[in-house]
Amino acid sequence: MSQLVFDEKLSRQLESNYSRRDFQRRRRLVHEALGAQPGQRVLDIGCGPGFYVLELADRVGTAGAVVGVDVSAEMLNLAKRRCEGRPNVAFHEASATALPVDGSSFDAALSVQVLEFVPEVDAALAEMHRVLRPGARLVLWDVDWSTVSWHSDDPDRMTRVLHAWDQHLSHPSLPRTLVARLKSAGFENIGAEAYAFASTEFTPESYGCAIMPGIARYVAGREGITEEQAQSWASEQRDLGEAGRFFFACLQFCFTATRS
Repeated sequence: MSQLVFDEKLSRQLESNYSRRDFQRRRRLVHEALGAQPGQRVLDIGCGPGFYVLELADRVGTAGAVVGVDVSAEMLNLAKRRCEGRPNVAFHEASATALPVDGSSFDAALSVQVLEFVPEVDAALAEMHRVLRPGARLVLWDVDWSTVSWHSDDPDRMTRVLHAWDQHLSHPSLPRTLVARLKSAGFENIGAEAYAFASTEFTPESYGCAIMPGIARYVAGREGITEEQAQSWASEQRDLGEAGRFFFACLQFCFTATRS
């Protein structure tokens, strides 16, 4: 396994993706699940470029507060610039397994497509339980990468690309075990919803197309995939799009729970 490194280039690519249609849809779903209220204190674990933090700052208002935590300094730089001038926002550089905040100090927390990268998921959930107040709401969002359905006229190459891509994180199918992990961490009222992100058009507004450049860069040199083969894979997808034959789908899962 060799995880993605969120350097300046990748951080800016992710920031660009957040403005695209499918990522906007995901943000709406996360906000609906979290239901942040005016005056609340909210923690965003793995806040990335700060889109959720900025939106939550508006939702909780000046009587509330939002804290963003991320392990990537590059991501935090983007988030700080995005939220500049917001007095009810703060950021910390730290991992999900060592949150630098007081216990029982937040009314709600969210972590969007982060835990699948964290080797010690149970330790991260224990930290989330520690920092939330009793009755506080938690929202987790992660992808089960085994659900990806992606058309190609070279299925063997597609299989190798997706297998190599699985190595970019610690838990390619984390949603399968999250309910049990949440129970063990002391959470209750656990719910799970699955959302399909599917596209039959080759457009950067779709989730599949938006992540393609990152996939092509990552898999080159892994699982016997050369740089030329990685680019040929990406080129084939563009060609399929022009021919009206593009298809991508995956399931993403939203988990909700309350702190006991």
